[in-house]
Amino acid sequence: MQHPIHNYPTSDPILQAVSLTRTFGKAGAAVHALRGASLHIASGRLIALRGRSGSGKTTLLNMLGLLDRPTEGAIYFEGQDVTGLSDKKRNELRRTRLGLIFQSFALVPYMSAYENVEFGLRIAGIPSAQRREYAEQALDFVGLRPRMKHRPYEMSGGEQQRTAIARAIAHRPKLLLADEPTAELDSRMGLQVLKVFKDLVQFEGMTIILTTHDPAIMEVVDQVYALEDGHIVEES
Repeated sequence: MQHPIHNYPTSDPILQAVSLTRTFGKAGAAVHALRGASLHIASGRLIALRGRSGSGKTTLLNMLGLLDRPTEGAIYFEGQDVTGLSDKKRNELRRTRLGLIFQSFALVPYMSAYENVEFGLRIAGIPSAQRREYAEQALDFVGLRPRMKHRPYEMSGGEQQRTAIARAIAHRPKLLLADEPTAELDSRMGLQVLKVFKDLVQFEGMTIILTTHDPAIMEVVDQVYALEDGHIVEES
């Protein structure tokens, strides 16, 4: 199997979050989704964020993925303070340096697996001459090259999730963020997805942060951050 991505680990942190607070609403109606959360993420590691619904996991992941901004605090990506970047520069970073995987898979239903991945590469601005190579390599990495002409409704849930992973890694990001990536899968399919994540970290040095309720995942990741009421209450 070819391995398309070559982001090997370094000792420098790829991501730091410093005292992140996120408040929705104002005054008496304010809801505090995060209350001073801090993280220090080394390159080339598989990290889990765990916590009950409403603990702040998805809010934190959205801010780390530059989909939302903190009310207070700072985020550093590859040593750069990205907290106050313009929307244009945040979009550029997401397209080129980050990969995002959503719980719903978010595949285009009338496109094949290959077309879904290739479409993501178009959005990322990859030149047309490289898109086929990148798409096929990403699908090969997740074990779906033989089924790349199949549409989502012709694939199992695990295959759909692996297609979503291929789309997220095809442009060769440094950091991959996944929100409950195995929540809709049975245990066997969940293990397939977890193996892909482990391979991305081991062979490609990618850094992956995922949210999860699954105890099996928390047993095999490199580090777990536990959130409770918007605070990081435990690291293991």
